[in-house]
Amino acid sequence: MSIEIVEFAVAPGRIDDLIVATVKQVTDPRGTIRELFRRSAFEAVGIELAPFGQINVTESGRGVIRGMHAEQMTKLVSVASGEAFGAYVDLRPDSPTYGVVETTALRPGVQVLVPAGVANGFQALTDRCQYVYCFDAEWVPGMAGRSCTPLDDQLAIPWPLPIDPTDQSQISAKDRGAPRFAQLSEEDS
Repeated sequence: MSIEIVEFAVAPGRIDDLIVATVKQVTDPRGTIRELFRRSAFEAVGIELAPFGQINVTESGRGVIRGMHAEQMTKLVSVASGEAFGAYVDLRPDSPTYGVVETTALRPGVQVLVPAGVANGFQALTDRCQYVYCFDAEWVPGMAGRSCTPLDDQLAIPWPLPIDPTDQSQISAKDRGAPRFAQLSEEDS
């Protein structure tokens, strides 16, 4: 019986404090066991995380876009099933990476630690893509944070699947109508 083990590993992103992690995974002929979260693995590489206050799972169909939301909470995001294209934009005006866009392929076993103030969004690449959000605070309506439209030409996020901006089954009116990055920059100056 062949067993494949992938050990926990992290890599810094281009955005200050954004981390891409690969979780420990053990695969044998029966399938794969994947750690969704192990606090000691993050601590062993020097990452201290606050306890989670809320965990959500969204289920989206192929081509759906959700985001770009930058609440004042740290998020650990991943895909439980399916695949997604993750996109992140630094919306923290005082950050050395303000305005930087980062993207990554998300599949089960890959996680992104998104710092407070960095916008998180994704496009589902498969039917029934289940996207997991672990928040260090509970989400409440009107909580502090920012957002920008995922369709902003200035950000030039290279969404892999075609987008019909008028199709509300693909992108919400709220996300489509969020401010452009240039509008946020004007507010910050």
